Amino acid sequence: MFARQFRVKSNTAIKGSDRRKLKADVSAAFPSLTADELCELIPNKEELNVVKIYAHKGDAVTLYVLHKNPLFFELEKRLYPTVYVLWRHPALLPTFRTWPPVLEKLIGGADLMLPGVVAPSGGLPNVKRGDCCSVTLVNNRAPVAVGNAASSSEEMLSAGMKGRGVCVLHAYMDHLWAFGDKSGPPSFPDAEGEGQEANGEDYEVDDTQEEAERCEEEEEEQLSSEKVKDQPCCGSEALSLAVQEEQRADEEEEADQEDQKMPQETMDALLLQCFLHALKRKVKKSELPLLTSTFLRNHMFSCCPSGKQLDIKKSSYKKLSKFLQAMQKQHNLIRVKELTKGVESIVEVDWNNKELRYFKVVEETNGDAAAAAQDGGEAEPPYHPPEITTLYSVSARLEPLFLDANKRKGTILQPAEVRHIVTEYVKKNELVDENNKNYVTVDPTLCDCLLEKSEYQEVQSLKWDDLFGRALGKMAECYEVVFPGHAPVRKKGHMEPIDVSVASRGSNKKVTLIKNLDAYGLDPAAVGAALQRRVQASSVLQPVPGSKDKVVVQIQGNQIHQVGRLLTDYYQIPRKYIQGLDKAPKSGKKVVLCLLFKPVSLTTRTMGQFHLAEPRPLQHRAHVIIPKGT
Repeated sequence: MFARQFRVKSNTAIKGSDRRKLKADVSAAFPSLTADELCELIPNKEELNVVKIYAHKGDAVTLYVLHKNPLFFELEKRLYPTVYVLWRHPALLPTFRTWPPVLEKLIGGADLMLPGVVAPSGGLPNVKRGDCCSVTLVNNRAPVAVGNAASSSEEMLSAGMKGRGVCVLHAYMDHLWAFGDKSGPPSFPDAEGEGQEANGEDYEVDDTQEEAERCEEEEEEQLSSEKVKDQPCCGSEALSLAVQEEQRADEEEEADQEDQKMPQETMDALLLQCFLHALKRKVKKSELPLLTSTFLRNHMFSCCPSGKQLDIKKSSYKKLSKFLQAMQKQHNLIRVKELTKGVESIVEVDWNNKELRYFKVVEETNGDAAAAAQDGGEAEPPYHPPEITTLYSVSARLEPLFLDANKRKGTILQPAEVRHIVTEYVKKNELVDENNKNYVTVDPTLCDCLLEKSEYQEVQSLKWDDLFGRALGKMAECYEVVFPGHAPVRKKGHMEPIDVSVASRGSNKKVTLIKNLDAYGLDPAAVGAALQRRVQASSVLQPVPGSKDKVVVQIQGNQIHQVGRLLTDYYQIPRKYIQGLDKAPKSGKKVVLCLLFKPVSLTTRTMGQFHLAEPRPLQHRAHVIIPKGT
C-alpha cells in the first residue's frame, strides 16, 4: 500500500477526547499490551498528531504520529501497528518468518507467498483469515512487514503451503517508514533461525536460479499431494517466491514507466477533455463572444478532474492561444477572433460537431461525498439517475384483443409492443379502410375493448393514433425503475415526480419544500447540504406526516430556481419528473429612471404656432417605474 508516495491531506494535533478514544481502540485491538505499555506508546502529555493521507490507489488512511514517527495507521476503520511500534513490542502480532532476500520484494509491494515462509519447529502461528500479523526474517525477530493473513493456518497447511500467505500493507523501507525518522530495525537474535542457517545452504539468488526454477516446477506438480512438514522451508522455495514476485514487480515498473513515458501527451489529453467538458456543460451561447482567458480561468479549470492539475506549459502547446488555434483548425470546434488588439475571444462554437456531441462527461463524486471525505468518512460513489420506463399491463377488458398474441390479463408490455400487437390484429382481420388507409374499421372486438357504450352506434372507424391511444388508455399503467448496479423494479401506477413547492412560515417568511427524493435514489440529507452551500441558507429535514421513513427537505426562501438547477444539471433528473418548477420567482427587475424638466408657460398663439416664455428657475424631479422588457 505504501510502496509508492502518498499524498498528505491534513496534519493536526489530536484532541483530548480523540486521544482517549485512540487508547481504547488500541487496547481493544491489541489486548496483550499492558496499561503501562499503552501509556508509553500513547503518552498523555506529549504531542500526538493525526495525519490524513491518500495512498497512491486512492485509499483514505489515517496516521497517528508521535515524535515524527507513525505509530499506527487506520484503514477501513481498523488499526494496524507500524514497524516502529513492532520494534518496541515484537511479540504484539502473530509472526511469519521468511528469508532476507524476500524483503526486497516486500518493499516493492509484493505479498508474502507461502513457499517463502520458514515454518518453525513448533508449527505455524494460529491465525484466521484476515487476522493482522507481522513478517520477520530468519536470525532476527524484529518485524519488517505488517499485513493480513490471506487464509487461516489450517487452510495454509491443507493447501500444501502454496499460494498467498500474508497480504502485506506496510513494510520496512516503504514510504510510510520513510515518513518517520528512517531508523533501522533492532537486532533480536533468533536461536531457531541460527540453527536453520546451519543447514549448509548458501543463499545466493544468482547462483541458485536454475535450482529455483526446478523447485518451482516440482511444487506445481505436487500441489494436490504434498503436505507441509514441521521443518524449515529450503532456500530454493523462497527463491521460487522471489522469481514470481520479481515478475510482478517488473510488470508494475513497466506500468509506471508507461504512465511517465509521455507527460506531454497526458497533459494534451487532459486539456482536450477539459476543453470539451467546458463547451458541453459550462459555456452558453448567450456568453459569446467569450474572452479566451476567462474561458480558461472560469470554465476549463473547473472541469479538471479531482486529483489532477491542468498546466498548459507542460503540454505540447505551451500556450493557450496555440491550443485554441489547434481546436479551431484541426477539430473545427470553435472560431477565435481578435476583437481587440492583442485580446482574443471565442466568437463561435460548433455545437453540432460530432466530437462535441458524442463526448461523455465523466461524473465526479458529488460535493456531499467530498465533504464527507473531508470529515474523515469514505467518499460515496457518484450519483447516476435511474432509468424509468413506462409500461402497460393488459386489463381484463382488453384481454380479447391480445389473445392472438398469447398475452393474458396482467401481462406487462412496453408501448412499442402494444402498438405492434394491435397493428398485427388489424392486419390479420383486414380492418384497414380500403378507401382511406389512415382509418381502421371497428369490429366487434375493438368495439367492446375500446369504445364507450354511447359510441357503439356512432363510431364505425378510428384513426390509427386514436386506436393506439385508446388501447393504451384502457390498460393499467405501471413503470420500471432501474438503478445502476441493481435489478429492475416494477411497480403499478405512475412514477411520482419530485415535488417542489413554496410554503409560508410565520408572518412573511417563505420556505421551499422538496418531497419524494428517495424514490429517485437521492439522499435528502445530501441534497439539503448541497442546497445549503449553494444558496447560503439553512436547511432541515422534516418527517412527512403519516409516513415513518419519508422526509421532506425544507430550505429558507423561495429557492425553486436553484433546486431546479441542482436536480436537472447536477443530478441529471429529467425535467418531466420534477413538478413545481414553474413556481420559481420571476427574474424581472424594476428600472428607476430620473427625469429633470423645467415647466414652461404658454403666452401667445400666432399663426398657429406657440411661443414659449422663458422657463422658470424651479426644477422638479419625477420617478418613472418602467417594467423590464418594455
